[in-house]
Amino acid sequence: MGPELSIDADWNSLYIDGEWTSADGDEEIAVEDPSTREVVARVPAAVDADVDAAYEAAAAAQTEWENAPPAERERVAQAFARTIQAHSDEIVELLAHEAGGSRIMGETSVSITTDQANEAATFPRRTKGEQVDSNVEGKENFVRREPQGVVTVISPWNFPLNLSGRAIAPAIATGNAVVLKPASNTPITGGLLMAKLYEEAGLPDGLLNVVTGRGSDIGDPVVEHPESDVVAFTGSTPVGRGVAAKAGENLSVAAMELGGNNAHIVTADADVEAAVDAAAFGSFVHQGQVCISINRHLVHEDVYDDYVAALADRAASLPVGSAHDPDTVVGPIIDESQRDEMLGYVEETVDAGATLETGGETVELDGVDDSLVVAPTVLSDATNDMAAACNEHFGPIAPVVPFSDVDEAIELHDDTEYGLSGSVHAGDVGTGMRIAEQLDTGMVHVNDQPVNDEAHVPFSGTNASGVGGYNSTDIVEQVTEKKWISVQYDRREYPF
Repeated sequence: MGPELSIDADWNSLYIDGEWTSADGDEEIAVEDPSTREVVARVPAAVDADVDAAYEAAAAAQTEWENAPPAERERVAQAFARTIQAHSDEIVELLAHEAGGSRIMGETSVSITTDQANEAATFPRRTKGEQVDSNVEGKENFVRREPQGVVTVISPWNFPLNLSGRAIAPAIATGNAVVLKPASNTPITGGLLMAKLYEEAGLPDGLLNVVTGRGSDIGDPVVEHPESDVVAFTGSTPVGRGVAAKAGENLSVAAMELGGNNAHIVTADADVEAAVDAAAFGSFVHQGQVCISINRHLVHEDVYDDYVAALADRAASLPVGSAHDPDTVVGPIIDESQRDEMLGYVEETVDAGATLETGGETVELDGVDDSLVVAPTVLSDATNDMAAACNEHFGPIAPVVPFSDVDEAIELHDDTEYGLSGSVHAGDVGTGMRIAEQLDTGMVHVNDQPVNDEAHVPFSGTNASGVGGYNSTDIVEQVTEKKWISVQYDRREYPF
């Protein structure tokens, strides 16, 4: 029989050195269901002593794991992928309770995390060194790739499962150990759930350690710990700057996927219906709480009115409500602070001259005080400097900004500190490609929308959207390091 994975299970333990253990302190963190606003679980609030114990266990276990045969590390990754699939229904339900994720969000999370695990299973056999000729007579050079040691993973609340998994699976597969600190909004699906799944998959003790706690309490101790060799962080740019600075002081490798202000460009020659289809998904999936969702719609003035009308109709027709309703497309925002911030951006944008086409308010739910569901919102007559456009609103909000030609569209696209993802609809693939090549962003999708993630394709941003990369061999570069070993076969003559 597998582990108990319902929201009613006992989640009130840390996972350190293969043991479910109490925190050193007495504080707990309440986990609230965003749909019902009810406390559905409690987890420990770890303290410094727990962090030290987690790193001590990780460092001790990693030495032996590094020398495990590739086939063993491959086996664990494959077993983890099978375990996720075996518990997919339970995981989807947990994501609904803790992250407010609709069924679409939950199933997508399971699919991406499985993909990540299967890709990671290929790393033990693909992570190879090389032989390099020497300029010195009688010498041979060998370059080996070795694990960094202990990888710190700090995961966010929006897609907690796969945004933890994309760092954990590659780190373990390449011979590292992990200390995971999930977001305090989603400590189960971003942390403790991972421990239960890896435990069932047969991961040796000490290689994954989970410490739940508030960032204000254990954030710095985790990032600055002397045993931390890599810090893999996903979150906002302001917080990420601080994390990267502390990791740098610790001489740790920083893999930072930070904020975005992604644009959906629609030219005069675009298929407006197809562009709106993509836009509705790219703006409103998981309530827009996606780092790569559409933050701005840049639309040519010739098709602007048709686009706005079609997008507003689509937004108004989307099923909204509780994440526990299988028909819901747009569910609750994670908490009231996020909800209030995004509604504030809408109000500021309307005050600045934009037109509210639909949405812009909270949707009441039966039996729920202070609902967190925000109606899908479309704002026309927007400009690039209005609050809902220039800020990463992280909600189901679609400000639509007109442009007159492609050069202006590119200028508007790049008028942000971010460079994470984007999309282009231009009527034909060649034109779309030419526009995509000119955009200052790490990822861009032609005839699609920005919310794409495939484990075998690099995932990274430019500018304030982060440093380092995930997926494919990019993440291998982050969690391993090169060692040069030279062998002098013939006796060498030196100048003195």
